[in-house]
Amino acid sequence: MLNRRTFLRHAVLLASGAPALSRRAIALQRGSLDVAALPEPRISFVTSDPLYQKTYDSALDVLARNTTKVSGYQEPVLIEGSNYSGIWMECAPQEGLVYADIRPDVARHNHLAFFALQKDDGQIPCWSRTTAIGFGQIQMVVPIAATAWELSKKTGDQELLEQAYSGASRWDAWLRRYRNTRGTGLCEGFCTYDTGHDNSPRWKGMPNRCPDADARKLPPEPSLPRLSPDLSATVFGGRIALAAMASALGKNAEADRWLADADAIRTAILRRLYVPSEACFYDLDAQNRFVRVRGDVISRVLGEHVVDRKLFSTIYERQIHNPRAFWAPYPLPSIALNDPAFVRPIPTNSWGGPSQALTALRTPRWMEHYGKPADLAHLMHQWTTAILRVGRFLQQLDPVDGTFTNDTGDYSPAALAFLDFSWRLAGVREVDGGLEWNVRPPADGSRSSFRLKVSPTRIAEIRYASGRAELLLNDTVRFTTGSVGRLVTDLEGNARSLTGIAAKPSHAVLTAASGRRIDVVLQPNTSHAVR
Repeated sequence: MLNRRTFLRHAVLLASGAPALSRRAIALQRGSLDVAALPEPRISFVTSDPLYQKTYDSALDVLARNTTKVSGYQEPVLIEGSNYSGIWMECAPQEGLVYADIRPDVARHNHLAFFALQKDDGQIPCWSRTTAIGFGQIQMVVPIAATAWELSKKTGDQELLEQAYSGASRWDAWLRRYRNTRGTGLCEGFCTYDTGHDNSPRWKGMPNRCPDADARKLPPEPSLPRLSPDLSATVFGGRIALAAMASALGKNAEADRWLADADAIRTAILRRLYVPSEACFYDLDAQNRFVRVRGDVISRVLGEHVVDRKLFSTIYERQIHNPRAFWAPYPLPSIALNDPAFVRPIPTNSWGGPSQALTALRTPRWMEHYGKPADLAHLMHQWTTAILRVGRFLQQLDPVDGTFTNDTGDYSPAALAFLDFSWRLAGVREVDGGLEWNVRPPADGSRSSFRLKVSPTRIAEIRYASGRAELLLNDTVRFTTGSVGRLVTDLEGNARSLTGIAAKPSHAVLTAASGRRIDVVLQPNTSHAVR
């Protein structure tokens, strides 16, 4: 919510020819939206580009409309929207984390809801809809332990940290008990919905959910259970987060145990589920046969940083960044373009080929880790461009021509992707105790402002006008530039590094307030120390 000082600042900017206050911000000030008692967002964005402003405001409004209550939990959560009236464990915690700069309370409840509904034996529900709670599959992708740990660090929420450590520890124990029936130490998939891969050729002929809607029960299929690389990677990522949480809680012996358990499952993933000749991870069925469908299982394993950088480079070049496989014009397809299992024509809600907003939303978790910010920027640009073109927030698009599959719209992951990608492409972000200034002056010369409240006494802002950018701390200009690049500074604005985030080599020139000139040729995905 914009306070009076912020409102007046925008009025002054407008009078001076800077970006206009958004319609949503005006509505907030006039009281035409119910915003009583809401926390003030850490971020604010305004632009003179009417289409971009309209789409950005629409994304905020979609998320506001999708904030509601679900069965068994009395606090507001952010639901999936569109045809999905509920929260799913595979995605709702991460979506809450992405939403945290706008609604930290909702981000918190998108985690606590699952722990509140956890059974005595440790099972976490796969979903809670507005009308019921489900336990018929495990449906996990991004580990709830990992997003809870990151959110608790971001907000200093000790209660969340303690509840997440307890709940995620019990969930890990449940998975060991019920999803390791073959004794391999890997996590087993029993049904299609375990991995959230609706209508995917990966699970062709297999049941959608477990018998009697009970995720402990194995369907009577001779090829089940499967050793699943992505489910196992989720367990690995959860254990890494549990180790970090244990250390933060002073439980050092437990932290060591979690790290050892994480290493054990990582070793098993690489030894049993990776095929070096194909640079792919595959399910291994009950007859020890690989299910050779090349899908986004690969990026999910990368999402938890299971592989080292050397192996990542092999997988990235042969699969992910291969334009014949996953590096489509609109990345990343759910099935490789050159896999015969790719499903056409594209149906609704299909993990059989189209690029999914959920997959796009997850990409920063691993592309940044493995040092691919320029490639990530291309993916984000393609998605934001496609959303701007259609003006709606839909679930999936054709990876070749960028045409969205029509649905009811108002899909939270797509709205979150648009907001998150806007800031990652051209905004300022707080990362690892410093500031990440992603500078990308608009080619059309439009005016805009990305403003981040770092602390009660520190505001960071990138202000664009006439093809140039000003980087400000507390309304004081620290750097100016007309170049594309990522500047990393400490919280005081002292430069630390410059990184190439453009598709091609670029000449970056920044001028500091002191008059110092930083002049560097930036290669894509390459960083230079600034001293």
